[in-house]
Amino acid sequence: MPSNSEHAISDNETGIVLKKVLISKIAKKGGITYILHMSETLFRVGILGATGYIGTPYRAEIRGCKDARIVALCARRKDLLETAAREDGASCITQEWQEVVGHPEVNMVIVATPDALHHEAVMACARQGKHLLCEKPVAMNTGQAREMWKAYQEHPDGLAHYVPFWTRMVDVFRLSRECVASGELGTIRSVIFRWQNPRPEHMPLTWRDDPALSSAGTIADVGSHAYDAVRWIMGNTAEKVFTHGETLTPGKQDLGCINLTEAIAAGNRESTGKALIQKGGNFDYACVNCRFENGAAGVFILSHATYMRKFLAPELELHGTKASLSADRYTGKLILARPGHEPETLHKLPAFEFGNRFEAHVFPSMAPQVRGETSAVKHPTLEDGWLAQRFTDAAYQSGKQGDWVDV
Repeated sequence: MPSNSEHAISDNETGIVLKKVLISKIAKKGGITYILHMSETLFRVGILGATGYIGTPYRAEIRGCKDARIVALCARRKDLLETAAREDGASCITQEWQEVVGHPEVNMVIVATPDALHHEAVMACARQGKHLLCEKPVAMNTGQAREMWKAYQEHPDGLAHYVPFWTRMVDVFRLSRECVASGELGTIRSVIFRWQNPRPEHMPLTWRDDPALSSAGTIADVGSHAYDAVRWIMGNTAEKVFTHGETLTPGKQDLGCINLTEAIAAGNRESTGKALIQKGGNFDYACVNCRFENGAAGVFILSHATYMRKFLAPELELHGTKASLSADRYTGKLILARPGHEPETLHKLPAFEFGNRFEAHVFPSMAPQVRGETSAVKHPTLEDGWLAQRFTDAAYQSGKQGDWVDV
C-alpha cells in the first residue's frame, strides 16, 4: 500500500467506517487490522481550563504549530468556551473534563485548571494513555504529586509528560547554569531569588486566593518556578526551610466567577466599593530561607503584593567561593563579580520574550516519546513538579507554624 495515502479504516466485524486517517502502512493478523504508523497530526490536543489566564495563550501558540491541532476544549464558562471553539476549530467543547480525557482522537491533554483539579484529571489521563502537559504547581500536596509522577513514570507505554517551568528557557538563567557548571564561581555558598509580581491595587479575589483551590497561594504559584530554576541551575535540592509568610494586600472585592485576566483588568479600575470585601486566604508574600544539601544558604522573596515592586534589584544572585553572579531577565544583564575586581557585565541580552513556547520547546521535546522512539528526556517532567511541590509544601507549612521544616 502506498505511503501517506488516505484510507477509510473500517471495523472488521461491522464494516462501519470509524474515521479517515493518513497511514503509511497497515498489517492484518487474525482478522484484525493494525495501523502500524499514522502520519496524521502528531499532537491531537485536549485542553482542560481552556479559557483561563494560562489556557488562552497556550491555545494561541498551539494554533501556530504545524504538528498540532486542538481537538477538544473544557472550561467552566460556556460563553468563553464557545468563542474558544470558533478560534481553535475544536470539534468538541464540554464542561466535563472526563469527555476530553476520554476523547478517542485526543492523544495529549493539557491540564491548566486550578490546582485542586489536577490530581484526578492527571490520574485519568495516565489510565487513558494520554501524553500530558500539567501546569505547576502540579498538585495540592506532595503525596498527590508523587502519585501522579509514578503513574506516568511506570506507565508501560512510555507516555511523555511535561511541566512548564518556563524560567529554564530564559537565556540569562540558562547562561547562569552554564557558568555554575564551568566552575567559574567555585562552590555555591549562597543564593538569592527575588520573584516580585505585583498585582493591581484594586484587583478582586480569584481562585488563587482560596486555600481550597490553590496549593499554597503565592508560595506555590511563583515559588515553584523560582525553586525549580535555582535547583536546575545549582544542581542541588533544598533540605529544610523557614518561612515568614503574610497576606500583605488589604481586603479585595469578591466578584464571583471571574478568571485572572478579568481580575487584572478589573484591578486596573477604581473599586466601586459595592461588592463584598474580604481578605485573601493565602499568603501573597513570603520570605523563604532554606538550606541546600551542599550546605549553601538560600533566600527566596516571593510576592504578588501590590506594593512589592520589581526592577529594583536583580532577580537572581549566586555567590560562590571564587566569584558571584547576578542575572535578571528584565534588564538582560548577567554580571560577574570577582574578589578585587570591578563587577563585569558578561552579557547584555535583549528583553526576554518567550515567543511560541510550544513550537520552540514543548512539542520538539515531547515528539520522540509521542512517536514511540527512545530518547533522553531533557525537559521538565512530573518528577520536577514533585520536587518543586516538596519545597513549596514545606515552605507553606513553615509559614503557618513559624519553625524550620524539612523538605
